[in-house]
Amino acid sequence: MSPPDDAGAAAWLVLTGPTERRHREEPPGARSILLPVAAGIALVLLVVVLGGTWASRRVAEREAVAEAARTADLLAEVVVSQSLSDGLVARDHQALARVDQAVRSHVLGPGILRVKLWAADGRIVYSDEPRLVGERFALGQEERDALAHPRTRAEVSDLSQPENRYERGRGKLLEVYRPVWTPGGTPLLFETYTPYGSVTRRAHDLWRAFAGITASSLLFLAVLLLPVMWRLLDRLRAAHAQREGLLQRAVDASDEERRRIAGTLHDGLVQELAASSYAVAGAAQRAASAGRPELATELDRVAGTVRSGIGSLRSLLVDIYPPTLEQAGLAPALGDLVPGLRARGTAVLVEVDGQAADRLAPDEAALVYRVAQECLRNTGKHAAATEVSVLLSPAPGAAAVLEVRDDGRGFDPGEVLRGPEAGHFGLRVMIDLARAAGATLAVRSAEGQGTTWRLEVPAR
Repeated sequence: MSPPDDAGAAAWLVLTGPTERRHREEPPGARSILLPVAAGIALVLLVVVLGGTWASRRVAEREAVAEAARTADLLAEVVVSQSLSDGLVARDHQALARVDQAVRSHVLGPGILRVKLWAADGRIVYSDEPRLVGERFALGQEERDALAHPRTRAEVSDLSQPENRYERGRGKLLEVYRPVWTPGGTPLLFETYTPYGSVTRRAHDLWRAFAGITASSLLFLAVLLLPVMWRLLDRLRAAHAQREGLLQRAVDASDEERRRIAGTLHDGLVQELAASSYAVAGAAQRAASAGRPELATELDRVAGTVRSGIGSLRSLLVDIYPPTLEQAGLAPALGDLVPGLRARGTAVLVEVDGQAADRLAPDEAALVYRVAQECLRNTGKHAAATEVSVLLSPAPGAAAVLEVRDDGRGFDPGEVLRGPEAGHFGLRVMIDLARAAGATLAVRSAEGQGTTWRLEVPAR
């Protein structure tokens, strides 16, 4: 809720709003710990599976191609070489028939769709496709290298080449070729055509095995990590609880120490000073009765100084530990803040709406008290005010609203925020207190126009 505007008055400056509340830190939960870990494991699993898929497919393809090459080697050595004769190169029909029978009986099948035997000049001396026999095509560099430097080679078939026109329509094919020799030592190029689907299937089988091992290993690792993460979560919770306990003990110890100091001062020094004040006042009366007016006047002055010191000490005790806030409530506690101002001749009005005060939780009542205390302290130090009012009232949408007004000299809040002097450090304190509670703190002030502080405590 925005502070109300008064015509002709300085503009409100909102120092902190309810959206800036600092929530209490919650202990780490299983979700906050396990979800990031699970997400990390899933990400690693995804990266490994994708990377492994790419790598395993490459490896599997090479393995499948190598296997096709080994098959071609085996067939070349065991079947084709045994059926070759020198008459094949010379187009002898019996030699051609013998090779054709061996190829059709032992080579062709689902794994090998086409067989060709090439002469070094590019002429096809045999093929299971009779229309190719006798045709001549230019050998590629790979084929010539295979003949010049005997080795087995494999590559994807280029079905756009004219020598491969009869293999079109059979899908992607893998060519495997290697040299063979006739009994007379004439080199021929033995070439087989294998469906590339077999390579793909082999690659898929290898990838599936690799992916299964990888995924199961990572999942097993994740299962092993669960007890570790659960133990870590327990330790984090224990550490958080220990820290919260230490903080609470520190706060309790601070309260206890302030209570002890206040009690010691009240029961010791304050009582002794009060007794001294009475003793000095009695001595002043005796001096006056004995006809020593100068001494009586001096003793009265000393007694007044002692009483003033007692008042200052009692105000300090209220600052250190305000017992009335817990014992008597907010209204008496706010009333205990004003004797110092009244002693300086400032007219102070304190009005507390009982219903508004009752709606405040203990920590909210403490916030109202601390802000009012700081406002009145600033008024006493800087404002030179003649009238001050402290009002606690209900407001729509809020538990209570505190307003502290004075008719003092005023100040520029923006300038103080930009560079607070030592005497205005309390402004930062009030902002921090209001922000921590999720309350709205605003100030309206200008030079010569007094100051109004407004604290709005949100409804629960």
